[in-house]
Amino acid sequence: MAAWCETPGVIKYGILGVGMMGREHILNLAVVEGAEVVAIADPFEPSRQAAVKIANSIQRRHTLQVFEDHKALLDSGGCDVVIVSTPNMTHARILLDILSHHRTHHVLVEKPLCTTVADCKEVLEAAKSRPDILLQVGLEYRYMPPIARLIKEVKSGRVGTVKMVAIREHRFPFLVHDWNRFNKNSGGTLVEKCCHFFDLMNLIIGSQPVRVMASGGQDVNHLDEAYDGKVPDIIDNAYVIVDYSSGARSMLDLCMFAEGGQNEQEICVTGNAGKVEAFVPDNTVRIGSRSGGRQNVETIKVFNSRVRYEGLHHGSSYLEHLEFLAAIKSHGKKPPAVSLDDGLLSVAIGVAAQKSIELGRAVSMEEIKVF
Repeated sequence: MAAWCETPGVIKYGILGVGMMGREHILNLAVVEGAEVVAIADPFEPSRQAAVKIANSIQRRHTLQVFEDHKALLDSGGCDVVIVSTPNMTHARILLDILSHHRTHHVLVEKPLCTTVADCKEVLEAAKSRPDILLQVGLEYRYMPPIARLIKEVKSGRVGTVKMVAIREHRFPFLVHDWNRFNKNSGGTLVEKCCHFFDLMNLIIGSQPVRVMASGGQDVNHLDEAYDGKVPDIIDNAYVIVDYSSGARSMLDLCMFAEGGQNEQEICVTGNAGKVEAFVPDNTVRIGSRSGGRQNVETIKVFNSRVRYEGLHHGSSYLEHLEFLAAIKSHGKKPPAVSLDDGLLSVAIGVAAQKSIELGRAVSMEEIKVF
């Protein structure tokens, strides 16, 4: 079993699941130097056809291998790296198949890591026996240029000790996929979508979440839809409060019927010395201090000159690929930037928030059995 990629120069990628996000990865990797998509796998023929059409229009060297099943792609031996961009409820089984396979495939798995805490922990346990495999979770919002700048300012001590984090996402409804309309498939909105924001909270605050309280519901979206006679049950708005062991607290304000706003994401971090805010897609960061007051707030437009493809997530998927490729090429010296533990914790907070809404009370992280 090879410990690291033996391909000189070019790292070969296989995409497991070529729906919207799988095809987005093909487009990103087309402009990543040293990366080449050589294979795809998807049981849905229209997705395969769409992916082949895109790949044929941009590929530089290789003819794309096409499979209906992820196991066939793994057995083919043609890939150094696989990207798992299949529906959420399939992640656990596919990851376990990769980790038990006799070949080494490094893995970038789309968020959420899995839909349940139990599945996440099973994957973490299986990964312990495969030190030859690098795994990174696709929580790419960390790389959005204004958010990355906000994190940099916080970590530099600009705001002092972090006391509060507030994140607002006001956006459009989920895109049309029958699987993502049901909690049992997606993990629920606060797992499927909001694991991004819980990951940011964890990264910014830097201590363990201890308690989650949430209020939310399905008030507008998908109420007139039905799939095999079943009406979707995913929530479309929520408030979530997370308490941390450091004494800091965070809040998520989610609305998925709010297309009429200027920014989709707004993040505010307040410490005992100052405050920093980021706005997406305005690409704006505001930085201020308590001593400087309102008149001395600095407003900065933020871009990342390394981004060669903006894509669906403002360049963050491209930057994510650069970071993971660097980890692979380091031959184990550079760990993946977003670990399985990070993925687990982001899912666990979402699970706790969904449970809090269901039970109508605060939920401790001990109840979720994450630690």
